[in-house]
Amino acid sequence: MADRFRIDGHKLMYHLPRVAAWLEGKTVYPISMEVSPSGSCNHRCLFCAVDYLEYQPRFLDAAVLKERLTELAGLGLKSVMFAGEGEPLLNREIAGIVAHTRAVGVEAALVSNAVLLRDDRARALLPNLTWVKVSCNAGSPETYAAVHRTRPEDFERVMANLAAAVRIRREGGLACTIGIQLLLLPENAHEVAALAALAREIGLDYLVVKPYSHFDRSRTTRYRDIRYEDFRGLAAEVKAFATESFDVVFREETMRLWDAAERTYDRCLALPFYSYIDAGGTVWGCKEYLGDERFAFGNINEQSFREIWDGPRRAAVTRFVAGELDVRGCRTNCRLDKMNRWLWDISHPADHANFI
Repeated sequence: MADRFRIDGHKLMYHLPRVAAWLEGKTVYPISMEVSPSGSCNHRCLFCAVDYLEYQPRFLDAAVLKERLTELAGLGLKSVMFAGEGEPLLNREIAGIVAHTRAVGVEAALVSNAVLLRDDRARALLPNLTWVKVSCNAGSPETYAAVHRTRPEDFERVMANLAAAVRIRREGGLACTIGIQLLLLPENAHEVAALAALAREIGLDYLVVKPYSHFDRSRTTRYRDIRYEDFRGLAAEVKAFATESFDVVFREETMRLWDAAERTYDRCLALPFYSYIDAGGTVWGCKEYLGDERFAFGNINEQSFREIWDGPRRAAVTRFVAGELDVRGCRTNCRLDKMNRWLWDISHPADHANFI
């Protein structure tokens, strides 16, 4: 099957009025956001990009977040991915937060390790989610424990929770897409096919195999020099598990871009379309720079989102990014990379662009 959800691409072309307003120099509000309900995490994965934040036991205030989500819906927000620097399911109010998100007309998604996605949680969450993506970076309990730095029995718990979620979806006639994602590392490359077989057997919708992408502030440096040309032979083996109902997205192009470390743009242009709220309520311009006050816009516990977005701090960050930030120092394959490539192209047209 093709990459039907455009996981290895971007989707800005589906929001052309917002892009056109941006091209005209107008203020635009985010199309999509990542929100971190929890700063704490129940795993300590080897590849964790935000380990330097130290997994703080802080949680977004549900009442404040719901108020801001209502406001954001009025500003044109289309979707929220609940993920962030911790495990979202550690926030006890997550089901109510997701339900409110859906109720105000904003699509909701969840990225989780799914250890805590028990039946009761799944029944409360799935009716209000567009998709769930589970981070599972091994095909056996032993490798899972080593990579996630947890107990081997967590692997079996995740598989059981996913099987239950698929059953709950089927019995309820729900539309929620349920997928699984593996970050390809030397420690788990030999088990990608095993995970694909398990995911298909359980009845998941897809498996994504993606490359590592290094955050400069991360304490984890063991994968900084990983080369994916050594693993591309896995693509055909893993894609062989795809069926009409089970997609395998082996992100070869993103792996190539990691190896090449090439950029086609000189400035980050995509920040107006996407934003991040951390577990303490701070709104950031870029997830890679969490903790770097140069990229902090304000805090939802202190101001409305409109006040933050239209305020002087964001204006200062925008000027800094437009005039000073050297994207060659940014991480390769950041979440905004594909959007930046497209936005640079349409805002810097090639010669003879009118000869279509």
